[in-house]
Amino acid sequence: MTSNNRPAPPFRIADEECMRLSSVMEIVGRRWVGGILLALGTGAERFTEIQNRVQGLSARMLTLRLRELEGYGLVERIVEPTVPVSIRYHLTGRGVDLLRALQPIGQYSRRWEDAPGEEAAAS
Repeated sequence: MTSNNRPAPPFRIADEECMRLSSVMEIVGRRWVGGILLALGTGAERFTEIQNRVQGLSARMLTLRLRELEGYGLVERIVEPTVPVSIRYHLTGRGVDLLRALQPIGQYSRRWEDAPGEEAAAS
């Protein structure tokens, strides 16, 4: 226990780890990114499929976010030289790994969204 009767933190985070986490959270925390990653992770490949799965996402914003995610190495854009040209999107290994890492956060959000006043009632 600490001097103010609170338990000591369970772990310490080095500055370097904090910076890494912050940089990942900046990417993940951008609007629409979570939905796009989930759409790709559940089988959407084409632009319109992704847009249809992420309610409220405009074509302009989807284009912007896909380019950003591609730049981070999370999404791969595949151009098939057909007539007309066909473009598909896939999560890279890095993107799949990030999506797996986000699953506990999704579980956390479901648990606490379902019981928003639970902590206050337990106090």
